[in-house]
Amino acid sequence: METTAYLNDSGIALTEARRPNDAIPLFRKALIMEPENPLLWLNLGIAQQRTGDYDEAINSFSRAVFIDDDLAEAWGSMGLIYYETEQFELSEECYHSALMLDDNAPKTWNNLGVLYFVEGSFEEARHCFEEAVSIAPLYHEALYNLRDTCRELKDYRAAAEFERVLSGLPDNHGHKNRYGAVE
Repeated sequence: METTAYLNDSGIALTEARRPNDAIPLFRKALIMEPENPLLWLNLGIAQQRTGDYDEAINSFSRAVFIDDDLAEAWGSMGLIYYETEQFELSEECYHSALMLDDNAPKTWNNLGVLYFVEGSFEEARHCFEEAVSIAPLYHEALYNLRDTCRELKDYRAAAEFERVLSGLPDNHGHKNRYGAVE
């Protein structure tokens, strides 16, 4: 018999294997058994987000936080969708909600920094990237973004230091620059 846990674990594995379209039916089947499980809604939203179905993903993340308002990952995921759809105010609100629940999340700090950078708020962006790097000192995307932000702020000494750190890290072919989504 398929259990909720089995369906959820299988769905996560498929999503991570870049097969979110195959994962979605598994999460939906699990939700029939446990419709008030916020983690199932979160995982469904992540799979939907990966297919580019942002409206359905927002609905799933919204359902997750309706059930459990403390689900920082759902808030952060909504922030990313709103960022990608250029709804920057909503994106910022979601990132702040996520950070109020978990301020030890380098990905959320980095994504908020990207938002501020794109808006031209370089001091705020720098603060966010510094927070991300203080939590995860070898976080390539945050270091990359911090280096570029320091250049924008004409703090060339700091930019050179971050460039030095970056050059000592293994090549990260999968990183996305500050204009792309960070997974």
